[in-house]
Amino acid sequence: MYESYYGFSGKPFQLNPDPAFFFGSRGHKRAFAYLQYGLFQNEGFIVITGEVGAGKTTLVRSLLEQLDTSKVVAAQLVSTQLDADDMLRSVAAAFGINIKSVDKAELLATLEAFLCSLLTQNKRALLVVDEAQNLSARAVEELRMLSNFQLGDQALLQSFLIGQPELRHLMQSPQMQQLRQRVIASYHLGPMDRQETQAYVEHRLTHVGWQGNPKFEPGAFDAIYSSSAGIPRRINTLCNRVLLAAYLAEKQTIAAIDVDSVANEIKQELGPTAVGPAPVAPAHDGARPVASANASALEMMTGLDDRLARLERTTTAIIDLLHQLLQRDRQQKQGGKAKG
Repeated sequence: MYESYYGFSGKPFQLNPDPAFFFGSRGHKRAFAYLQYGLFQNEGFIVITGEVGAGKTTLVRSLLEQLDTSKVVAAQLVSTQLDADDMLRSVAAAFGINIKSVDKAELLATLEAFLCSLLTQNKRALLVVDEAQNLSARAVEELRMLSNFQLGDQALLQSFLIGQPELRHLMQSPQMQQLRQRVIASYHLGPMDRQETQAYVEHRLTHVGWQGNPKFEPGAFDAIYSSSAGIPRRINTLCNRVLLAAYLAEKQTIAAIDVDSVANEIKQELGPTAVGPAPVAPAHDGARPVASANASALEMMTGLDDRLARLERTTTAIIDLLHQLLQRDRQQKQGGKAKG
């Protein structure tokens, strides 16, 4: 693999979110600050949205790693079209509450008792709902009802809703008026600019011990930004493939033509939307979410990202095999010269 060839200690552009690789672009720093602000407020909802692959999950995991677990009990829930009843049971399960077959009233009572017990221990409860755009309106309403739990003047549960731009559209619907009143702040995480894209690539490379080999020409970073539109997951996919191609060709320098060649390969394999311009990010508007109209494109991108991950694994296996064959061929040639 190219990691050992270039002397890396690990894989710099893996697709799985890893807080160890967190890069603080202007947008990510501001989104992180909103999450921290929410923790300070200890009530209501914080809403963070962003395009597919914008780095929302990495952002949340970075926050969770920094929490003082002696003061905050956090539970993370990845929503998958949950209805109202499933939402309550999923919240209970996320907090480790053993729920048997009970009715809704008993379920709510159990959740409230658990949250009260945390407060008596001077602890706070935080619920992070990832992929929140998949929630039904009734499921979101159940979350709002849970936010009503109080002991004295203190809220028992705080929630962060993390999702794609469709979440903002959902929250603009008339039935979400009461929830909007509970939203402390919202932020849309947009793509990185050209300079941040280069810094992001260099940050991830440096994290695994990169010392300038391979060298990236300035035009290569221009091409990476042009093809990825500053979306972190697209950058990871593209750069991983670029390094694989450079490794196979035994290159020590990566130029714009190398990036463009790989980007064209990805487009031919997965379609023109696999890399390319990102949708225009909605402007940040404080606590008032705005609608975004790219649902079908985003659904397509989600499927493409899954296919990219599978293709990456397959490509890695093929490259490993080719490398073994190349090494065997070199050894045979060297052996033949030695005999001669």
